[in-house]
Amino acid sequence: MQSNLITLEHCFLTGTDTEIGKTHSACALLHTWRSLGFSAAGYKPIAAGGIWQNGTLVNDDAQRIHAACSPGIRIEEVNPICLKAAIAPHAAAKDENRSLRLEPILAGYRAIAPRFERIVVEGVGGFRVPLGADFDSADLAVALGLPVVLVVGLRLGCINHALLTVEAILARKLTLAGWIGNTLSPTMPRQADTIDSLHQLIPAPCLGILPWSLAPADAIAALKPSI
Repeated sequence: MQSNLITLEHCFLTGTDTEIGKTHSACALLHTWRSLGFSAAGYKPIAAGGIWQNGTLVNDDAQRIHAACSPGIRIEEVNPICLKAAIAPHAAAKDENRSLRLEPILAGYRAIAPRFERIVVEGVGGFRVPLGADFDSADLAVALGLPVVLVVGLRLGCINHALLTVEAILARKLTLAGWIGNTLSPTMPRQADTIDSLHQLIPAPCLGILPWSLAPADAIAALKPSI
């Protein structure tokens, strides 16, 4: 069963782990929504792993999301908090003597939400990554109150990781709007069997299976509903 992305509006995107394709999936959603005629923007409130460009610290994933957005949003709005070290955000912030707080992150989302018909908020790492002294990515999802889309990086062990993450999402009484499978290797053994198991075990529709490709057209083909 494939969900209709026409009816999915603002959502919180989380993953089964780090480096499993959340940003790739966020860009795929943005490209697909825009192909359907919606104005769409991404919000990656915290990014760890920045590089200096023209005197500004920028993150490669944030730049990719910004490039996939509809016109009318600045990269500073897409990614208001960019940390230099490519480590856990709370540790990177500590190194910079910064304090990550929930309210400014929510304020950043509220500032852009009325301007676009569709918004994807990308979390950090997996669902329970610490963000500050007293909150983590799950707390952010609860505070936003948005439907959750889970990105499953297709590799050995992903079924266990996916089901544990689903339990954590549902335990917080959040709506699991759907899941996206992201192909991490073109030679994964028994990938079709893994996908079949995820279809059976995750109590939410599959929004699509992203192929081993970075081309926006391939992502749109994988996610775009029949209309």
